[in-house]
Amino acid sequence: MMAAISAAINGHKVVLLEKNEKLGKKLYITGKGRCNITNNSDVEELLKNVMKNPKFLYSAFYTFDSSSVMHFFEEEGLLLKTERGNRVFPKSDKSSDVIRTLQKAMEKRGVQVRLHTEVKEILCDNGICTGVKTDKGNMKADSVIIATGGISYPSTGSTGDGYRFAQKTEHTIVPTSPSLVPFQTKEEYVKSMQGLSLKNVVLKITKGKKRLYEEMGEMLFTHFGISGPLVLSASSVLSGMDLQGLTTTIDLKPALSKEQLDERIIRDFQNCQNSYFKNSLQKLLPAKMIPVVVALSGIPENKKVNEITHDQRMQLVSLLKAFPLTITGLRGYNEAIITRGGVSVKDVNPATMESKKIKGLYFAGEVLDLDAKTGGYNLQIAWSTGYLAGISVE
Repeated sequence: MMAAISAAINGHKVVLLEKNEKLGKKLYITGKGRCNITNNSDVEELLKNVMKNPKFLYSAFYTFDSSSVMHFFEEEGLLLKTERGNRVFPKSDKSSDVIRTLQKAMEKRGVQVRLHTEVKEILCDNGICTGVKTDKGNMKADSVIIATGGISYPSTGSTGDGYRFAQKTEHTIVPTSPSLVPFQTKEEYVKSMQGLSLKNVVLKITKGKKRLYEEMGEMLFTHFGISGPLVLSASSVLSGMDLQGLTTTIDLKPALSKEQLDERIIRDFQNCQNSYFKNSLQKLLPAKMIPVVVALSGIPENKKVNEITHDQRMQLVSLLKAFPLTITGLRGYNEAIITRGGVSVKDVNPATMESKKIKGLYFAGEVLDLDAKTGGYNLQIAWSTGYLAGISVE
């Protein structure tokens, strides 16, 4: 939609082909239906949060940065707000308002939208793009922009069409994997904490002596493992990696050093000296977590608090500062927010988004081998590359 709008602004006659019965199905579910439009940061900060091929995005981000995106939507009548972590959302918290704004912007600029129209292949002649073949016949075009997304949430129509089009026109496809996706974990105790959300904790993942990921934020226990913003961001680091030999821990009390945490526990214990250990952690931990921590601590649950030794207490401190988990796998494309991999950026001109192999063929968005952390960065990639492709078509 953004590519269509910017091409139309540039004076071109634009037709948008959509195989679904409506526009923006993927956009509709982003940000849990709230649509995290972008991240209100400067270009350097945006680039820092791109996991794969950030240098390729210099032209796109500098041409249409997050303030340009915000300005565009506000000019088109959508009220925005910036939340924690500079995440930008529509003021209404409705992704449907974002889609409606884009639809109106296209209407205003004369973009024709054809729904229920499936593109089958890109038509080329002697290295020049001449149009597309659809399920309703061939269409001639001077330029074609492929903006089909990846293969995550295939129910929204993201079924890898763009990769097939690119492959048929001899572009290289970097192997794909799900990214921004929850983790499966080995431990049975995770299931007993299903639905528990933790805030202001630090998730740390290491392999041997190498620290792969360490961030503070929110996470969630599920019936299969862990999810939430911290986990999704970590998955962008682990996507496509061998997960054997990883050490994963959660610091449940990152604001306190081990000594400070020990002092805190001593104070709590003093307030309930005659209680059993299993009843002494209410002020320290969420209720669902207490039985798990008690079991892992090695301290008998019915031991009186005033009988707990210094060594046992230090075991508890160590557990709270490094709660253990074992990652066994990443969930699949059905739960992945984005797809890692795609059309190789080596085949695409970063200044225009035009293919280096086929004149008049352009790529935009997630179909390219680009991905970023959670927080509005992936949609920013979509807006920037779509806008740049749209203004570059001749």
